[in-house]
This record gives sequence, C-alpha cells and structure tokens, in this order.
Amino acid sequence: MRLLYIEDDETASSYVTKGLERRGFLVDNAPDARSGFERATKRLYDLVLLDVMLPDKSGLELLRDLRAAGLETPVLFLSARGDSSDRIRGLELGADDYLPKPFAFAELVARIRVIERRATRPRQERVLRVADLVLDPVGRAVRRGGRRIDLSRKQFAILEYLLRNRGKVVARGMILDQVWGYGFEAQSNLVDVHINSLRARIDRNFEPKLIRTVRGVGFLLDEPPGP
Repeated sequence: MRLLYIEDDETASSYVTKGLERRGFLVDNAPDARSGFERATKRLYDLVLLDVMLPDKSGLELLRDLRAAGLETPVLFLSARGDSSDRIRGLELGADDYLPKPFAFAELVARIRVIERRATRPRQERVLRVADLVLDPVGRAVRRGGRRIDLSRKQFAILEYLLRNRGKVVARGMILDQVWGYGFEAQSNLVDVHINSLRARIDRNFEPKLIRTVRGVGFLLDEPPGP
C-alpha cells in the first residue's frame, strides 16, 4: 500500500514515516500543500495522510483542490485541531477519516487498515432502482426521471446504502458505520446534514418523494404507500 504523507513538522513526519515503513507501507512525503498537490496528482496513491495546518495552505483547502481536480484517493486527516466543526468540514469535503493529534500509532495503523479494506471490497454490480431513481454502482452514476444527478462521494455512498436497504429503516449509527467506517458521536448531525443535501438533489424537484425520516429512529428510502 503506497501512502502520501503531507506534513510540515519534520519530527512528526520522520516518526510516522519510519513506523509505517516498518509495517510494510511505502511512504512518500511532502512538506506543504503545493508539493503535496503535485505529488498526489502525478502519482497513484492508495491513501493520503494530510495534516490540517500546513504553512502555505490549510489541509482543508488542499483537499478541496484535490477533489476539484478529480482525485478520489482516500484521505485521512491528522490534526492537532480537535474542533468537531473542523472534522465535519473535512468529512464534508470528501475526507474518509479524521484522527486528532496526539494519537496512538497503533490507532493510526488500524484506521489505515479500515480504509484499505473498504477500498478493496468487491463491488456489487447490480443497478439499483426505486421509482424513476436509478443508481449504477459500477459507473457511479445516478439518474432520476432520466436526468443525471451529480453527487459527492459521501452522498453517493449514503444513497447506495439506502437503496440496498430499500423499505427498511436505517439508523443514523448504521449509516455512520457503513459510510465512514467507524463510530462517530451518536448525537452528531453529520448524517442529517448529508441526508438534507441528498434530498435537495434527488427529491426536491421530483415526485414522489423517496427519502423519509422516521422520527427518533433514522431514515427510509422507498416509494410512498398507495392511497
């Protein structure tokens, strides 16, 4: 597994890099956002480890630039900034995980392994449909009423999970575990934020409305019951 570690602290970079290499990872380093962007877009990596506080640009801005450039490589934030708003912002921009500093090295390795397992899961290739909503897991395309709908990576993952559980109530914690791969705070509004943005894409201008909130439990995607 080849990693790109973008970190300006030489001591931290050296310590983490040596530890990962001892565990069999291949690690390239970049000390700032500019060189990190160049490396990430010119070479294929399995994962980017990204510090939030970089000297020339924040890690959040760099992640936004990488996603805008079409790079879908998984990103794991490492940051001394533990504010939940920073974590949520990073995840909304397309990060796959967020580990606050200081962290146990064993936990870092465990989280890398979780992301690795998710990336190597065999894809289920069947096209998923409800009413006039169609999701193609292989082509990563969504259409409703014949019109293409562009979704972020997390929106797509949530919609796919809801479709695979059509007609079933899915709890917030189940979505967090499935889409983000680890438990977030039970009261986090992260899922609600993404569900609201997903509704705006696939329900707002269409009938019937397909995503329903089951108060106190979670969400359900299906055609509404008949009269």
